Amino acid sequence: MYIINGIAYAGEPVNGIEIAKVDALDDMILLLTFNTGEKRLYDASGLLEYPAFKPLENERTFKSAKIEYGTVVWLDGDIDIAPETLYKTSFAYQEALTK
Repeated sequence: MYIINGIAYAGEPVNGIEIAKVDALDDMILLLTFNTGEKRLYDASGLLEYPAFKPLENERTFKSAKIEYGTVVWLDGDIDIAPETLYKTSFAYQEALTK
């Protein structure tokens, strides 16, 4: 466990990995842009089995995701997910090329 800016995280930190941008999509999917420039998709629906994440069942709450200190948060920081967890449990995202 480690603490950054008063927030406790499980596991070990991944050097310098932070969320630079988050877009909350339909079906509880987050499109994440990391500070490395890499984009990844995260399916947040599995979080609903944990009581702390139950407020995310409300679509408006889920779509209010924002970034604080490189971490995705909801409800003014009452709910958060460590960027290391998001990176390890997300999938690479390739944007479609358009003309």
